[in-house]
Amino acid sequence: MTYCSWCGKAESETDHTACHKRLALVDPPRFCPQCARRMVVQVTPVGWSARCSRHGESTSAGVTG
Repeated sequence: MTYCSWCGKAESETDHTACHKRLALVDPPRFCPQCARRMVVQVTPVGWSARCSRHGESTSAGVTG
C-alpha cells in the first residue's frame, strides 16, 4: 500500500489531486509514502529535506537513502 506524501492517507482512499499539486509546486512531503509516518522536514533557501525514521531521507534534489 502506498500513502500520500502530503496528507498521509492511503492513495486509494480518496482523491489526492490537490495534494499532488501542492507537492509539485513547492511544498515538501509531510508523510512517508511507504509507511505513512510523519516525517521530520527541514526547509532551507535552496530546497528541503524530509526524513522518515524507517525509510531514510528524501530531498528536493532526489532520494538519498
